[in-house]
Amino acid sequence: MSSQQHEQVDIAIVGAGAVGLAAALALAADGWQVALFGKPTAPRDGRTVALLDGSWRFLDGLGLLPALEEKAAPLAVMRLVDDTGSLFRQPPVEFQASEVGLEAFGWNIENAELVAAMAELAEANPAIRILPHMVSGIEPGEEAVTLTGEGFAPLRARLVVGADGRQSRVRAAAKIPARDWAYPQVALTAILSHRREHRETSTEFHTRSGPCTLVPLPGRRSSLVWLLEPGEAERVAALDDAGFARRVEQQTHSLLGALKVEGPRGRVPMGGLSVERFGAGRMALIGEAAHVFPPIGAQGLNLGLRDVAALRQALDGASDPGGDEVIAAYDKTRQTDVRLRTGAVDALNRTLLTDLLPADLLRGAGLLALSRIGPLRRLVMRQGLAGGTG
Repeated sequence: MSSQQHEQVDIAIVGAGAVGLAAALALAADGWQVALFGKPTAPRDGRTVALLDGSWRFLDGLGLLPALEEKAAPLAVMRLVDDTGSLFRQPPVEFQASEVGLEAFGWNIENAELVAAMAELAEANPAIRILPHMVSGIEPGEEAVTLTGEGFAPLRARLVVGADGRQSRVRAAAKIPARDWAYPQVALTAILSHRREHRETSTEFHTRSGPCTLVPLPGRRSSLVWLLEPGEAERVAALDDAGFARRVEQQTHSLLGALKVEGPRGRVPMGGLSVERFGAGRMALIGEAAHVFPPIGAQGLNLGLRDVAALRQALDGASDPGGDEVIAAYDKTRQTDVRLRTGAVDALNRTLLTDLLPADLLRGAGLLALSRIGPLRRLVMRQGLAGGTG
């Protein structure tokens, strides 16, 4: 088939998870014709996402809030508890959203509910063509990239956006080097109902195996993300729902009273990934195609939405969406932001995993400073909120 017979779009997005859907909605709103590859569904495995204030406002701009508000819970307070057994254990530190003039740091919602709301909006948008197929071939060209696979005619796009996760085909086609690593941890996820009110407070227990976090959901429900050593994770995951709930209650010191598992549970091996650059050859990387790190500090999806916002800005006023100037501008804006956040989360996770005295001292001193020094605490809160897109 000749290039003239190929279907053509301005932008093709490979990957229909939350970040890919956000990119489709944002870029279509800016007037680009978009093709989105993949089935826009997410498993119900207890995973939620804490959308920070900037990300919430970004989604509001896409028209998503009416579908999300009743299914999300505000995070008005964030509490850190040193549960490492360290000699330098500090009292809990609480961050109040009101200290930085906000109603909430963000809103927590089930990943499946977020993706479903995004998919419904994308399906109703005539500027977005959803192709529920896998892309198997990606052939870069000077004027366009050709995508092929089973179930659809070859398609040419002037820009291809890789939102296809850690094993990104787009990243491989663009020949962008990536470095990945594993942590000796597995994250267990679940949604739990509980006897006591969570009072819109997210509590993160810092343990020797990593954080164990309870994050509010609407009603007397919270989501759990619990990082454990792989062997212990297998033992805990093997428990029935009642035994699992008792084990979580023990780990969280009965903070929310008796617990009950609501729905399926999940188990995710922990690792990280970073890329040398964020775009090349009419291809740009967003979300976990560009960066992966542990679920600490609510940075993962929020950073992916920042990728979308940065790409949108790089495309503003462009006549050729995949031109060298667009790719260079996008790469430049992502380098510092992504590397700083990846480095910070990696460093925190590794200090939790060590029992070396200097790391304990530093962590203890840091928590003490955050609890005692108001301006420092407010600075940290504002920097954390920068994980959104605002």
